[in-house]
Amino acid sequence: MSNRTVLTGITTTGTPHLGNYVGAIKPAIKASHSDGVLSCYFLADYHALIKCRDPEIVHRSTLEIAATWLALGLDTDKAVFYRQSDIPEISELTWLLTCVTAKGLMNRAHAYKAAVQENVEKGEDADFAMTMGLFSYPILMAADILMFNAHEVPVGRDQVQHLEMARDIAQRFNHFFGDHFVLPEAVVDDNVAVLPGQDGRKMSKSYNNTIPLWLPEKKLRKSIMRIVTNSLEPGEPKQTEDSALFAIYSAFANAEQRAEMKQAFADGIAWGAAKQQCFELINAELADARAIYEELIADPDRIEACLQEGAQRAREIAAPFMRELRDAVGIRPLV
Repeated sequence: MSNRTVLTGITTTGTPHLGNYVGAIKPAIKASHSDGVLSCYFLADYHALIKCRDPEIVHRSTLEIAATWLALGLDTDKAVFYRQSDIPEISELTWLLTCVTAKGLMNRAHAYKAAVQENVEKGEDADFAMTMGLFSYPILMAADILMFNAHEVPVGRDQVQHLEMARDIAQRFNHFFGDHFVLPEAVVDDNVAVLPGQDGRKMSKSYNNTIPLWLPEKKLRKSIMRIVTNSLEPGEPKQTEDSALFAIYSAFANAEQRAEMKQAFADGIAWGAAKQQCFELINAELADARAIYEELIADPDRIEACLQEGAQRAREIAAPFMRELRDAVGIRPLV
């Protein structure tokens, strides 16, 4: 029996890239094999609707992200792997929590404040083009977490505020209706790599500098070869600090390989040779999983069956807990 629950959500709005893999997917899959922990991983497709209005992107991204986690070895016998929209209790809980959440708390959410600031700077009305989805999505996030009484939620620093909001909302509900919710803790791992993209900035879809995770071998090599380097010639010593190429290589290398590459930089390795070694290292790690990924993408029925099985397991937790919460707020049979 698990003594703690760890929960991670993945928004379905894009194709996974090397930065996602190194920063989130790889450590999470490793954690899913731990004993004494119930790991919940879900595809946050309701969250995707906040910013994405292209149904084909949301649908395709759900397929690609599910296939990615399965291809990389997520143990679905141990972890609960489900699609958010397959758990109707999450939507119902969102409403119960909305009814106890202070509007002032939502006013302080960073994403909302940033959108207001952007409008003001453009001379627009503060709430121009603002949706209730953007305004209140910290409540949906709280429902995701509290539905499974997660003890720990691994997040980036930018999401810590939302975890604090989830705690506030849980405390408020508990105050009115009794102790039902565990207060979740944010887990921020400063050792998790933030991978640079081809141009040296953080790898991000918004910078258009990503290296997609499942590129075919030849395209992967081309992408690695495009990583920006300086104009130092072969034979001239090169610095590893602030080198996007060295950072990307390091994220896939062991300690011995990192030390060897550091020495090669000092000895003046040619950029082309360094990029070739980087490509070979990454390709070796991903080649077997890439073949599995391609099989899965070609067989959506298999992925759907896996998600339905995960949803059934998730609802075995969510449905009885929702009945308890309904009873707590007074929504129950008259006899």
